[in-house]
Amino acid sequence: MGVKRLTILGSTGSVGTQTLDLVAENPEAYAVCALIGGRNVSLLAEQAKQFRPEITVISDESLLGELRDALAGTGLDCAAGREAVLEASGRPVDWTMAAITGVAGLEPTLEAVKHGGTIAFANKEALVSAGDVFLRAVEEAKATLLPVDSEHNAIMQAMADGNTKAIDKIVLTASGGPFRNHTLEEMRGITREAALRHPVWSMGAKISIDSATMFNKGLEVIEAARLFNLPSEQIEVLVHPQSIVHGMVYYADGSVLAQLGSPDMRVPIAHALAWPARIATQSPRLDLVAAAKLEFQAPDEVRFPALRLAREALTAGHGAPTVLNAANEIAVAAFLENRIGFLDIAHIVETVMTKFGAPPVDDLAAVLALDETARAAATALAGARAA
Repeated sequence: MGVKRLTILGSTGSVGTQTLDLVAENPEAYAVCALIGGRNVSLLAEQAKQFRPEITVISDESLLGELRDALAGTGLDCAAGREAVLEASGRPVDWTMAAITGVAGLEPTLEAVKHGGTIAFANKEALVSAGDVFLRAVEEAKATLLPVDSEHNAIMQAMADGNTKAIDKIVLTASGGPFRNHTLEEMRGITREAALRHPVWSMGAKISIDSATMFNKGLEVIEAARLFNLPSEQIEVLVHPQSIVHGMVYYADGSVLAQLGSPDMRVPIAHALAWPARIATQSPRLDLVAAAKLEFQAPDEVRFPALRLAREALTAGHGAPTVLNAANEIAVAAFLENRIGFLDIAHIVETVMTKFGAPPVDDLAAVLALDETARAAATALAGARAA
């Protein structure tokens, strides 16, 4: 095989930076063609100087001048704004890392899908919000979709024989976040700083809060249903505080295949980056003797209603997952700004879901319109609770 040409959507985020770390360790195998970042000009400029892509794009158009100054004298091309992001995303490459957080990553990822390459998928919200639209685009372009979330990547590896008809169920594991042993009363006073301190994984702010509320796992149930074409009842969630077993597949003959590894996102990223081959990583090797024990328990959907809400959205179908995701993004942002309490997040999501139900979303325009109206409703609720 020749050099694999790459685009990184969300290059300055946690997944994006770890992807580039792996590329730097294997410079003979990969060439970065496009970098798309959010607002971190200094980091994006550093990445551009190191990897020398054909185009470097920052999504915030007001920061273009700053980016140009940072790249002055390098001969590197740069751009900014929505249209530039979409143009860079749609350039034909072999492999794209889709790691722009939230529904903001939907349009760029769809642009990447159109050229029919391999899409390493870390933006679960886009698949949740626009599952049917997204998967239809993947099928039409004959693109290859590789999950990067550690749990879905684990399930993919455990399904390596492709015999999906023999599956009884799959199991997604969850660390349980920092509050898995808290009472409801204790959870009322949870602060932003406490919620951001994940006990196992190193992640961005949005996904750290989603892990603490277990909305992250709810979104992953919907994502798994889309990716593996399974109904909700064949997708189980278990709390596993050690985060060593990332996913399991139960087969009809009684066999259970599990994927294990140290809790390090470089492992699933490397699997997707090199697929169908494998590359070496600097990730710590799993030591089961040191781990000593592996614990599993059923999640508590009273203290963590996110799983229930996600399953309700999945069962309702149509635009219900779009509404759930939009309301959650708004509620998480309000919590991070200290405008609402921790338990208010789930309350706002459930209230907005009840208001909108499951309207049809047949194309991207319908998805984006519903997303916008659900966000407006969630914003109003967040404002009322902050008043």
